[in-house]
Amino acid sequence: MKFLRKNLLKSIMASIMVLIMLLGSIGCNKTNVNNNASKEAAEQTQKPAESNEPQVDNDTEIVLAGYRNLAPGEKDGYYCSKILYVWEPLITQDENAAPIPCLAESWEMSEDGTRWTFNLRQGVQFHDGTDFNADAVIANFDRMKMGIKKSSFYPLDIDSHYPNLTGYEKTGEYQICLTFSVPSPTQLYNMVNFGSAIFSPTGFDEEGNFKGIVQGTGPFKMKENVLNEYVLLERNEDYYGEKAKAKTMRIKVIPDADTRFSALKAGEIMGVIDLNAIPAALAVELEGSEDFALTTTKSTMIRFLAVNGTTFPFNDVRMRQALSLALDRNMLTDELYYGFATPTTNILNYATPFYKEIPVNENMEQAKALAQEVLGDEKITVTYLYNSGEATQKAEAELISSWLSEIGINCELQPMEMATMKEEMKKGEYGLARLQQGLSNSEPATIFRRFMLTSGDHNQNYVLGYQSDEVDELMAKASEALDMTVRTECYNRIQEISTKELPVIPLFNDTTLMAYSTKLTGYEAKLYGIELPQVTWSE
Repeated sequence: MKFLRKNLLKSIMASIMVLIMLLGSIGCNKTNVNNNASKEAAEQTQKPAESNEPQVDNDTEIVLAGYRNLAPGEKDGYYCSKILYVWEPLITQDENAAPIPCLAESWEMSEDGTRWTFNLRQGVQFHDGTDFNADAVIANFDRMKMGIKKSSFYPLDIDSHYPNLTGYEKTGEYQICLTFSVPSPTQLYNMVNFGSAIFSPTGFDEEGNFKGIVQGTGPFKMKENVLNEYVLLERNEDYYGEKAKAKTMRIKVIPDADTRFSALKAGEIMGVIDLNAIPAALAVELEGSEDFALTTTKSTMIRFLAVNGTTFPFNDVRMRQALSLALDRNMLTDELYYGFATPTTNILNYATPFYKEIPVNENMEQAKALAQEVLGDEKITVTYLYNSGEATQKAEAELISSWLSEIGINCELQPMEMATMKEEMKKGEYGLARLQQGLSNSEPATIFRRFMLTSGDHNQNYVLGYQSDEVDELMAKASEALDMTVRTECYNRIQEISTKELPVIPLFNDTTLMAYSTKLTGYEAKLYGIELPQVTWSE
């Protein structure tokens, strides 16, 4: 059976590989899949060209590219992604996703866990010259209080990032306090990155939208933003910390993966960033090249199949279990994604410190038996929606549908733009849909609340139809527990439930995978993007 599946996979991938072969091979002998170029490539970069060409000026603009607008603009809740290093949060994270200081230098929780005091960094200014202080932070909380603001990244939602918040106040020129109705010992995890983004209050209009280009405190200022074309960044010479190494960065928008790849090979861009920076099938073509390198780490993104749990057959947990058991996730990740992914059945992404490792089970015979209990001898047809903008999803959908046909499910594959797909899902016009979910912060309750609570926004908007009294009780218990051991036990149990009851069908945890020219240095993948201020020209 494994042999037959491998042959099927090869057939499905043929169309992708033909396209890759047309793009051409960049052949050399030594693999270079590290955060830095190989020693040999670095030495060659440092040697003056024999043609007496001038060496690269370190102030020369560096051009990178992503697949989407990293600065959607004034109507976006954040204006731009954190990976541009234009705005900064109160709390950021280390390589293990644990909270560490940023604009808040230190903090203290009261003994009962209901009050947090934050001491703010002094001597910081926003890009427009406004002082960063407690007043500026309070103004940002006032803005969040206006209501949820949509974003291309994560919703700016005070209730999500500050659950049970009853008040916030200035208690000093550089100190604020947050008060909660219940103990909140994990509040720092809620505030990581997008959970505590801070902007200059002079940049908000009366509705809390941005008035022109965003004004943050980060090591890069935004000089120009041309929607759907590029964002121009300039080093913030007044930055309070270590200054960005590059003087200017231009981040282009190139939606098509093959076009980005061709631009990289041609030297039109020096690297790719953001989610879906480069498909694994194209990335492996760069392995062994002296001119290019790859950088990888854990990603905050998980890929999954949403199921319409309000109608037959996925309103029966046995059918969801059968579907999950029928998937050969190891084949999917090893051969379609070339190992740049990690199989999972846990709804919680592996980048949070609260992640529980749970074995991934595959058992086609058990899947068939469970499906037989639900379907009998009947075969059904379901609509399978997938993102037309992501090339690999077509091959993935064909492979998954071949497995599901063995348990009596025939899939009608329908490619759609993501926005259209979500509208169809909201109307319940689907059976399966291929989606993704990132961590807006490091607090697991954020994910559990969205997918597993009856009132959760994803549960409602994706028509998952999931309901569990046990999960509701565990979430309530966790939210009231001051003891971190109790909270962790609740979170562990919810993760176990998610793998058994499957409100959605997790496929794999992403890997942050990016490619860059060895003419650059400091290009290192992080949990969310790269550390852009460290990127510069190789000497």
